[in-house]
This record gives sequence, C-alpha cells and structure tokens, in this order.
Amino acid sequence: MSDLTETDILEALRPIEDPDFQRSIVDLGFVKNVQLDGARVSFAIELTTPACPVKEQFKQAAERAVAALPGVSEVDVTMTANTRSSRPTSGAGATPELLKSVRNVIAVASGKGGVGKSTVAVNLALALQKLGATVGILDCDIYGPSIPLMLHVSGEPGVTPERKLLPKESYGLELMSIGFLAGADAPVIWRGPMVHGVIRQFLSDVLWGELDYLVLDLPPGTGDAVLTLTQTAPLSGAIIITTPQEVALIDARKGLKMFQRVNVPVLGIVENMSSFVCPSCQKEHALFGTGGAERAAEELEVPVLAKIPLQPDIVPAGDAGKPTVISAPDSPAAEAFLELAGSVARKLSLLNAEAPPLLGGNIEWVNAPG
Repeated sequence: MSDLTETDILEALRPIEDPDFQRSIVDLGFVKNVQLDGARVSFAIELTTPACPVKEQFKQAAERAVAALPGVSEVDVTMTANTRSSRPTSGAGATPELLKSVRNVIAVASGKGGVGKSTVAVNLALALQKLGATVGILDCDIYGPSIPLMLHVSGEPGVTPERKLLPKESYGLELMSIGFLAGADAPVIWRGPMVHGVIRQFLSDVLWGELDYLVLDLPPGTGDAVLTLTQTAPLSGAIIITTPQEVALIDARKGLKMFQRVNVPVLGIVENMSSFVCPSCQKEHALFGTGGAERAAEELEVPVLAKIPLQPDIVPAGDAGKPTVISAPDSPAAEAFLELAGSVARKLSLLNAEAPPLLGGNIEWVNAPG
C-alpha cells in the first residue's frame, strides 16, 4: 500500500509555474481536490480562463511530475477553469448592473475605418471559443453593421415576454447586431441621442447567456457611439487595430489615448495586414511598411499583441460567412488569431487576478482542445 500523502503530490507539482503569474500552480491555489486511491492519484487544475493557451502543457507536466513519484501507477488530471471578472465601473459612466452574466467585455476598436477591425473582432471571438471559452459578439457599428454577413446570420432576434432580445447564434457564438433589426439594406440615419439609446438598449436589454468573453466590435473613430460605449459598458479592456501605414497609426494613437483617458485598460495593439507571403516565391513582403506598430506601442507603453498577415482569402471568407478561423484553421492568419486570443485571455487573467469571482460554477472540459 502506498504511503503517499497529499503533501507529496503538492510538492511534486510545486515546480510547475504559471508563465504569466510567475508563481507555482500550487502557491496560486490552482491544484484542487487531490485524491489518493492506492496507486491511483487524481486531482484538478483550476485555471483562471478556459482559453488558456498552455492548458495542455500544464496537464502533461502535472501528469509527468506525479507519475514519477514512487508507488504511483495512474494519474488522472482534470482541467477546469473559474473565469474571474473585474466588473469595472470605468469608463467614467459605466454601470455595474449592465451585462451581469458576462465576465469580461473586450472592446475591439480602431482610429479609422478600413483596417479590418470587424474581421479581427469576429476571428478573435471564434478563436477564444475554439480555445474553450463561452463567447458572444456585439456589433456596435450602428451605421455599418457587418457581423450578420461575416457570420452568415439574418432575421430578427426573438423577444422574451419581458421584452428582452434573444441573441442569435453562429458557430457556437452568441451575437447581436443592429443589422438584425434594421434590415440588410436599410440605411441607419440617426443622430447622437438615438445612437446613445440603441447602444444602451443593446447593453441592457439583450439576454446574454453566461459568457466568459463578450467582444464588442466598435464603430471606427472616436465619435459619439464609441464615447457612449466607453463611458457606459463595463469594459474589461480594449484592443486597438491598425495597419502598418503611418496614417493608420496616427489614428490608432488617438483611439488608444481615448481609452486611457476614460480609464479603460488597453491590452495592446494588433497590426493587421502586417505582411504578405508570396505563394510563388514564399518571400515575405511588407507592402505597407514595417515597424510602425512597434514604434506606436513603445511610445504608448502597450504591447503588440499580434501581427495578422495579409492573406488573400480572408476577405472572401468573411463575405461568405465562414471566417478564417473556421474556413482555414491551419493558415498563418488563423494561427495568428489563436495567438491573439491566448494573449488576450492571459492579459485579462492578470488584470482580474486580484478581483473576487462574481459568477458561481466552474467550467470542466471533456476532451478539451489542446
């Protein structure tokens, strides 16, 4: 009969460190429910996000460490997650009661149009979902909604007896857009107060499920709609989308500074259309210049989260309602979106590390993706 104790198991796991917190998973309290049954050992590792990009590495390292102990013949590791929420009250006018079932709200913004903001928002949401999170996307571009087309969804949303809007669904995402209400070809001609009203309705009157992440696809620029969102929505963090050209970077700086002024954490910059790899010669070409995102990131003291290559099939994939993460999952662009999703999840976990969990219940994966 084995003389192993729970202390022996924890000591074997102690050398495994979380790369973001730079502390042992034991000291962080990630190891839960250690059980010893003769030569069989079982326990859970509870991470701070189901979209942790290194969860499979954690599992394998834990199995090896415990299997190496004398007397252990079987190790059963269950990977779980308890996603925490900061539930910020800023921007300045954010209302904590809004989006209560959503743990983290991510704003995807750009200083100008034409930089691929919606493409990044949709593929980021799908990449987070692919990593194991529950995700929704809210199309906040009142004047030019594109999410219905990019996710191949149409028709009016359902309404509950309490007059709450029911999100539509696509590829496992919950989604809402003014495009479902206004019609595909109907022009949206609204002044500021009307824009404020519909945004407020989307934040308060949509019956979202319990989501780990809600991605907000913001309108381009820093106008009324964007300011309303930054001051009303309980934003956990913002991502700025830009392209390498200096004219785009100038506008990206403006957008980034706007979030900083309303006390919304800027998670970083995403450089879209970063470079093009010629399919014939396999050489990488920087069609719009190089180093712009790095210079802006250094100047504004935020990281470059990802560089998305200029991939010719991204636009037709979006137009066909099959975004790149779905239609070409092994492509360089899809890999970059998955890298972005992992970076976003990890940064939000760090921001939320000191906040108490607000939503009950853990997430347990069955055949979770690696």
